Amino acid sequence: MTLSADLFAKAQTLIPGGVNSPVRACRSVGCDPLFIASAAGSKMTTVEGREMLDYVMSWGPMLLGHKDPDVTAAIRAAVEAGVSYGAPCPGEVALAEAVVDAVPGIDMVRMVNSGTEATMSAVRLARGYTGKSMIVKFEGCYHGHSDAFLAAAGSGLATFCIPGTPGVPADTVRHTLLAPYNDLDAVKALFETRPDIAAVIVEPVAGNMGLVLPKPGFLEGLRELTAAHGALLIFDEVITGFRLAYGGAQSVFGIDPDLTCLGKIIGGGLPVGAYGGKRHIMERIAPCGDVYQAGTLSGNPLAMAAGLATLTKLKASDYDALAQRTKALAEEMAAILRDKGAPVTLTRVASLFTLFFCDGPVTNFDEAKKGDAARYASFYNQMREAGVILAPSAYECAFTSFAHSEDDYARTLDAVRGVKF
Repeated sequence: MTLSADLFAKAQTLIPGGVNSPVRACRSVGCDPLFIASAAGSKMTTVEGREMLDYVMSWGPMLLGHKDPDVTAAIRAAVEAGVSYGAPCPGEVALAEAVVDAVPGIDMVRMVNSGTEATMSAVRLARGYTGKSMIVKFEGCYHGHSDAFLAAAGSGLATFCIPGTPGVPADTVRHTLLAPYNDLDAVKALFETRPDIAAVIVEPVAGNMGLVLPKPGFLEGLRELTAAHGALLIFDEVITGFRLAYGGAQSVFGIDPDLTCLGKIIGGGLPVGAYGGKRHIMERIAPCGDVYQAGTLSGNPLAMAAGLATLTKLKASDYDALAQRTKALAEEMAAILRDKGAPVTLTRVASLFTLFFCDGPVTNFDEAKKGDAARYASFYNQMREAGVILAPSAYECAFTSFAHSEDDYARTLDAVRGVKF
C-alpha cells in the first residue's frame, strides 16, 4: 500500500468517508484520493514525493499558482502580528476597497468565511430587503450547502446523483423554485405565477455541472425580469469572480447585478468569502440595518493580507494572454481525444474549461448529464497515472493559472496522447 492509501484508510475511521468534502473521495472516478504534502506554482507533491501537474488549483482560486511568493510573504507577515483578533483590522478596509474598486456591481462588501456563507447571507438579505420569500435557482448550479440550495444542485450532489439530502425540511425547500439553466421562458413563467419571488441567484457562467456558458440574452433577460418584478438579481461569482476577468463575469458580460457573492480567490485561497452589492441594499445589514449576519473570523487578518496581495498582483496580470494559452491547450486536448474516437464537447471561457464526453451542445444540466461518466473516469485515472491532476468528477472545471508554463502544457498534451479508450 502507498502512504496515501494508508492515510485514507485511517482517515475513514476518523472522518466521514475519509474526507472533509465529498468529491475529494474520488468515488465517481473509481479510485482513492492522493494525499498532498505540498504545492508550489502549477504543481502539487504527494505524500509519496511524486510531483503532479495540477489543473484543479484548489477548485479555482489559485489563479496566481500555489505558494505565490508575494502572497506567502503577506501571510507570513500577518502571522507575526497575530492570527485572529475578533475585532476590526486595517486589512479588511484595504481589501474591501480593492473589491469595491474592481467589481462593477459592488458599492459595499461584507466579508465572511466561505462561499456558502456568502450565498446564504445574500439570500437572507434579498428576502429582508424585498419582503418576499421565494428564491429562483437553476438546475445544476451549486451555491454551497445551505439548506435552501440543496435541490437539483450540481458539484458534489451531481457527482453522487443525490436529488437533495436528508436533514433539509420540506418547508425549507418549498421556498426554492427551480428552472433549467439558459431557459429564460421558464423563469418568465415562474414570475407570472409567483409574485413572492425575492431573488434569482445564478452562476453567470455555470461551473458546477461542468462549465456551461450562458446563451446570448440569458443574463440580460434575468436582469430585465428581476427589475420588472421587484426582485433582486444575485450573481454567484465564487468561481468566476476575479478569474474570468479582474472585474468578474459581470464586467465581461456587462450585467449589473444587485448582489454579488465571491469566494476564496479574494483570500489567496485561504478560507474567505464575501457578498456585496448596491449601497442601499447592503445598508440593510446589521449594524446599519435590521438583517442580521455575523462571524467571529470574518475579516480575519490572515485572509485579508493574502487577499490584498492576490488582488494587487491580479490587477497587473494579463488575463487575455492566459485565456489564449488556455484556449490553445483545451482545443488541442479535445482534438487529440476526438482522434481517438471519443465524442467530446469542449466548453471554455477565460482560464477554465470542461471536456464533456458526449456530443454537444451542452447548455444545461440535462445535457451535461449525457456525458459518459465511465469514459471520464478512465480519462481521469490515466491522466493521474501520467502525473496530471484533473477534477475527480465530470461535473467540474479544469483551471489553469498564471503559473502554468508552456512546458506544463506540452507535458499535459503528451499525457492526453497516451490515453487509451
